[in-house]
Amino acid sequence: MTSHSSKDKSSNRFRIIGGQWRSRKLSFPGHIPSLRPTPDRVRETLFNWLQIKLPGANCLDLFTGSGSLALEALSRQAASVTAIDMSPDAISTLRSNCALLKCENLIMVSADSLDWLRKQAGKGGFDIIFLDPPYSLKLIPQCLSLIDAGNLANEGCVIYMESDEDLANIMLPAHWQLTRNKKAGQVFYGVCERVIT
Repeated sequence: MTSHSSKDKSSNRFRIIGGQWRSRKLSFPGHIPSLRPTPDRVRETLFNWLQIKLPGANCLDLFTGSGSLALEALSRQAASVTAIDMSPDAISTLRSNCALLKCENLIMVSADSLDWLRKQAGKGGFDIIFLDPPYSLKLIPQCLSLIDAGNLANEGCVIYMESDEDLANIMLPAHWQLTRNKKAGQVFYGVCERVIT
């Protein structure tokens, strides 16, 4: 992603693409190096993919960061989003944005996403999971394994993944397959689903 000067306030904002809060612009902490909202072009494609599944869906946004995916999902009629991030500043800003939007169905958790996944095993699943960890940490395979082992994916669940490496090269748990896979600039993104046998 292109770096921005700390004086460029526009670099610390994102806009919601569609739904009830369409075109609303919101801020995020600009001092967290790994925090980078999913680009508009990528979000637009992603939510076109998800449009049939979103209304009434219970979603999980691991490594929520700016909250752009969580708020976009809620704008488009998701029933709830559980947003996880270990940065208190990210969670605090997301809480402020939530108040601005008068959003009541966003559950914010300040925690390490891997630890949180381990503790949630067997506690119920989600319909849509957003998995966009800091690129440098290469955490997607580990997160997928924890999601699968903990039965956190409901039947028909879709998991969105975003990375700086080709998703076709990422090892998926058994019975999961990459069903959509695209690239925008240096960003690889796609979704995987459980194979019905």
